[in-house]
Amino acid sequence: MTLIHPTAIVDPAAQLDPTVSVGPYAVIGPQVRVGAATTIGAHCVIEGRTTIGRDNRIFQFASLGAIPQDKKYAGEPTELVIGDRNTIREFCTFNLGTAQDAGVTRVGDDNWIMAYVHIAHDCQLGSQITMANNVTLAGHVHVEDWATVGGLTGVLQRMRIGAHAMVGFASHVNKDVPPYLVVDGSPLVVRGVNLVGLRRRDFSAERIAAIRDMHKLLYRQGKTLDEAREGIAALLAEMPGAAEDIARMDAFLGSAASGIAR
Repeated sequence: MTLIHPTAIVDPAAQLDPTVSVGPYAVIGPQVRVGAATTIGAHCVIEGRTTIGRDNRIFQFASLGAIPQDKKYAGEPTELVIGDRNTIREFCTFNLGTAQDAGVTRVGDDNWIMAYVHIAHDCQLGSQITMANNVTLAGHVHVEDWATVGGLTGVLQRMRIGAHAMVGFASHVNKDVPPYLVVDGSPLVVRGVNLVGLRRRDFSAERIAAIRDMHKLLYRQGKTLDEAREGIAALLAEMPGAAEDIARMDAFLGSAASGIAR
């Protein structure tokens, strides 16, 4: 008994765990490695130096590991690495990295990625991310853990979306989105704190209060970014239970080379 459909074309050099399921007419290249219990739907094409972990569900017509849509790409041995327990729906396209960055496009664990999502070269995605239909990430975008990105949203090259942030439907992300916030629109507007998401993840009252204070310092008191960061750092003495959140926000703001949504 085999889990590979007889019409699928799997290169003999590909490394598939014996428990991997491959649907009809799928094509899998020689440098592909797939972990245990992953299912690959009909008509998928998985090529390039692509490593996929265990327990992923890859639906029909996905294209994973194709060369970057970057004119500078000259055939360098770059990679796509996908973690465990991800759901990747129909017609998604994930590209290899480029030599101009780390050379790896990376997707973490437990992500829910809906149909027609494009993840371009050198993007770095964390874990527990939700991306709705037709989200498009340009090259070098970073999306941190637990972020949610609404359908039909486009993200400009090298932008970052912080942990626990939520980007609304059909937004144009041309600035970094700090952690914990809700943004939407074109031009991008900060709407407030992602309270629904934080409560669903059992954030304590102290942590939520600190995050709301950080939002006020950034957006409600007319402070410069440097002044807001000073105020955020000072919150640590008052709210030690939110130390992780304060440190995350400060680190994100300190590395926002392209500016933040503000």
